[in-house]
Amino acid sequence: MPIELKLPDVGEGIAEGEVVRWLVAEGAQVKEDDPLVEILTDKANVEIPSPLTGTVMKILAAPGQVVKVGELLALIEPVAGQVPAAHHVEASTGRPPSVSSVAKEPGQVSPPKKAISPGAGGEVLATPVVRKLAKDLGVALGAVPGSGPGGRILEEDVRRAAGPKAPAGIPTESSPEERIPFRGKRRMIARKMVAAKTRVPHALLVDEADVSGLLAAREKMREIGEREGVRITILPFIMKAVAGALQRHPALNASLDEDRDEIVLKKRIDVGMAVDAEDGLVVPVVRNADAKSVIELAREIERLSAGAREGTLAPENLSGGTFTISSVGSIGGLFSYPVINVPEAAILAAHKIVTRPVVRDGEIVPREMMYLSLSFDHRIVDGGAATRFLNEVVRRIEASAI
Repeated sequence: MPIELKLPDVGEGIAEGEVVRWLVAEGAQVKEDDPLVEILTDKANVEIPSPLTGTVMKILAAPGQVVKVGELLALIEPVAGQVPAAHHVEASTGRPPSVSSVAKEPGQVSPPKKAISPGAGGEVLATPVVRKLAKDLGVALGAVPGSGPGGRILEEDVRRAAGPKAPAGIPTESSPEERIPFRGKRRMIARKMVAAKTRVPHALLVDEADVSGLLAAREKMREIGEREGVRITILPFIMKAVAGALQRHPALNASLDEDRDEIVLKKRIDVGMAVDAEDGLVVPVVRNADAKSVIELAREIERLSAGAREGTLAPENLSGGTFTISSVGSIGGLFSYPVINVPEAAILAAHKIVTRPVVRDGEIVPREMMYLSLSFDHRIVDGGAATRFLNEVVRRIEASAI
């Protein structure tokens, strides 16, 4: 009797995920723990493995489809006499996938269009989007070597086979526009941004910091960083200042539990940092930021940033933050209004450093100045508390209190 493979509870309050791609085709023979499907949650990509050895009978969730926890992904026919292992652990999450016996009347299940299907003249693995692209470009899929897992044909394989007549991302003469599917990480980001702006009353506070002393401290620290094999940037200094300010102003290191009508003050200071990855914004979390030195913070920031851009971070690296920093200064822009990373109480944006004339001891002198913008949840943080917190951040930055 076929076994239902359902989307497991991957933790961290995640209720659903989007099917990114299937790593097997219908009819494929799989072994226990073989990866079956890649799922995108609002935290990270996870691979769901097979809970048993058997045959993938039917794929029930197509790429791009959003599936809730407990909903069907596929039907797997186990080898004779095998029962799903109760101790089976899902590779990426540490939690067992949800499996159960299929109903006696499988006709009651209404599967969506298959994600992968064999083509004439041999097994051709390709999603419906890739098949349509091949048809539009006049490419025979059977003649295209696939570079994806298991020989799967990817979009770039089709475009490569089509030659210069179909450059990626450039509309053809017959098409005055290009349409990109709104799914994957971009759709997840959009949903989170909409939730943040519709549920949370954002308030904005802006100040500036003289970072001349901080830049001098960084130059001195770079020699140590070279010996330690870590690159020293501005961010670890800002994160150290923020972590120290959060210790003194815990109202900003909090969240609102709307279901229980409780303000939750966090005992740990776990600072998220917005990373501009190629396929969308990622926010890895530096744990216990208040207990780390600048060198330790720099090393952790470097590790997490690389993992975020390569897409190799585990879900636990992308969840559980208590406060977020968005350091956009390296890209440019004088000022921004950052969106709170719900359910956190606030987010701080640090902007580009500009040499400006300022008055010091009655004289006009050039100083390295940087704007800081703090967005905060006005339901749980008042303007006075936010101002005192930002004053503390500025004080620590200007004093190079590292």
